[in-house]
Amino acid sequence: MSLKCGIVGLPNVGKSTLFNALTNSSKAQAANFPFCTIDPNVGSVFVPDERLEKISKITKSKKTIHTNISFVDIAGLVKGASKGEGLGNKFLAHIREVDAITHLTRCFESDEIQNVNNSVDPLRDIEIVETEMLLADLESIQNRLGKSKRKLLDNEQSQILTKALDCINKNEDMTNLKNEFDQKILSKTGLLSIKPNIYVCNVDEKSLKNGNKFVESCIKKYGEDNVIVVSAEIENQINQLNIEEKKIYMTDSGIEKTGLDLLIQKGYKILKLETYFTSGPEESRAWTIEKNCTAVKAAGVIHSDFEKGFIRAETISYEDFINCNGSNNAKTMGKLRLEGKDYLVKDGDILLFRFNT
Repeated sequence: MSLKCGIVGLPNVGKSTLFNALTNSSKAQAANFPFCTIDPNVGSVFVPDERLEKISKITKSKKTIHTNISFVDIAGLVKGASKGEGLGNKFLAHIREVDAITHLTRCFESDEIQNVNNSVDPLRDIEIVETEMLLADLESIQNRLGKSKRKLLDNEQSQILTKALDCINKNEDMTNLKNEFDQKILSKTGLLSIKPNIYVCNVDEKSLKNGNKFVESCIKKYGEDNVIVVSAEIENQINQLNIEEKKIYMTDSGIEKTGLDLLIQKGYKILKLETYFTSGPEESRAWTIEKNCTAVKAAGVIHSDFEKGFIRAETISYEDFINCNGSNNAKTMGKLRLEGKDYLVKDGDILLFRFNT
């Protein structure tokens, strides 16, 4: 499975600049006027993982294949989007297709870059986006619960939509539905307001290390674990450098991790994703799974035949693989385990699946 992350926000907050930086491309037009992005730009980048590099080196694999994350640069939204204002209908349709929402909000003052509002207020801007998504959900729920369409819903879908409508009417957090219903079933509803959120504060260079009052307001409301501070412009500049120049620049600027690394880290955390590895002479590869994934389901991520004919999973933890310098020594030293289909795969496990064809 691959994580698909939508970058949303008001016009001119730096979405296209950040997208170009994250994907190391110039696909997205970045301009100083609203709605320079109309159709969404999509870019896929590999998820950096030092563990995979070390595993591949020990095994002497011909190829090293990282798992991917996709970023979607979605058109800027304005108040009234749920009623079709600006590019609202397109915005809302595109955001239904992503796994997680990255709210990029303006946390810098500038006379040079247009602001669709008269002042810088990240909480107001995020609220505009979230309100429009909520209004779009309300219209969708009312439509599907109407007499003519309600009979097309199964019982569980009807329950979810009814409770979601109740949350809206009572001004309660709709994400509480995740405590009652399975995530996969919830995702089938297409509701925007239950998607996981990451809040990204786009700051100027001087605020990158210690933040500013706008960043502080976001952290106060959404919590430090849910907020990332980046400078889209600086990220773009970093990606123009080679590896050595990048290291020097980041060290001198006090930047510990790039925006890409921070977003991937947060994205995996909020979506409860983990990584396991396969490794052999031909290739070493990373695979993305949900937390508490069974071995048989993890096998199915590679191929459905692996899942159907599953016999066992030869398993080595990452630490044992590194300490033993590979699978052969791990087996000799008793660190290789034979696990059945109900084994819960751990983050970093190196697996070899045995199956019937």
